[in-house]
Amino acid sequence: MKLTINLDDALLDRVVAITGASTKTEAITMALREVDRKARLIELLREGLGASTAELKSMFDENSAPERFRTTGSWEAPALVAEAPAAYNVSAKP
Repeated sequence: MKLTINLDDALLDRVVAITGASTKTEAITMALREVDRKARLIELLREGLGASTAELKSMFDENSAPERFRTTGSWEAPALVAEAPAAYNVSAKP
C-alpha cells in the first residue's frame, strides 16, 4: 500500500541504523511490527494465561531454581559457573 506521511527524518534515520534495514520502508515495517508485537504481549500479560497459581507453578521445571539467578543484595552474585571468580584489577590501564 502506498501512503504519503510526514516523518521526522532524524528519527527515521536512527530507526534505519538501529534495525539494520536496507530501506526506509523496511525500517518502518519492522518498527510497526515491533509496536504490534509489544501491544499483543501486553494484552496477553494483562489477560493472563487463564491458569491457577498451582498450574502456573507446574508449567516450570522446579529443578531450574530461578532464585539462584537473583542477586544476594551484596555486590557479589552467587557463583553460577564452575570456574573460580577472577579478581578485577581496576587500577590497571589498558
